[in-house]
Amino acid sequence: MFYFLSKTIDFLLMPFSISLILILYALMTKNARRKRIAVISSFAILYLISNSFLINKAFNWWEYKPFNISKVNKTYDVGILLTGGMISTPDLTIDHPNFGPHADRFLQAYLLYKNGKIKKILITGASPKDLVDAGKSEVQQVSSLLIQWGVKPEDILLEPKAKNTRENAVFTEEILRKKFPGKNYVLITSSFHLRRALACFKKVGVSTDVFPADFYGGAGSSKIKDMIIPDPEVVGYSQPLFREWVGIIIYKIMGYC
Repeated sequence: MFYFLSKTIDFLLMPFSISLILILYALMTKNARRKRIAVISSFAILYLISNSFLINKAFNWWEYKPFNISKVNKTYDVGILLTGGMISTPDLTIDHPNFGPHADRFLQAYLLYKNGKIKKILITGASPKDLVDAGKSEVQQVSSLLIQWGVKPEDILLEPKAKNTRENAVFTEEILRKKFPGKNYVLITSSFHLRRALACFKKVGVSTDVFPADFYGGAGSSKIKDMIIPDPEVVGYSQPLFREWVGIIIYKIMGYC
């Protein structure tokens, strides 16, 4: 029930969804003043979420800053890798993995492992049943790739049940408590997602350092056109950030973080 409600609320509170709702309201209302306010508000929202300058600044403010692997001055017993968008499976008959939009997460885990910064990689996250039955769940495909790249099979642990960040923390804590109690852990996920993920792990009693991946904010200088001209591609990029803000509010209300 929580999963369904959270996804419903998530959809309704997205800026693009709000903009569409305002347009529908403007078409339905007969009150001229309300119609005008709804149209102007919808236009303002669309302009803001398509403004690459503002969205980039928002990401830079929210995301963790990049870490240099060479500056990681300790070896972690377990690197906790959160799944979600790392692998794309366009067809169940395809014989090789395709990278998803968040594939950088497991690339960073791999680099940490190969540089001797983590000893084990614990991959946590569920996939749809049809992918699991076909042996193509995200944890399965990521672990297979890591093994092909030289990670020892015994250094990979799978947690395939977690459907959200709260469950990532709960189920991972069970594994760590049984197999690696009192050890050093590092949490690896998208930089925009790290605040909520870290809070969830702290809530279940797991103290972990972080290693951000999959950055959306950029350090390049802004151009005048970025501040003025709307960019339709930015609308899509802005959604993960707003979704994360909604998610962390819902999780705090539920007591998950």
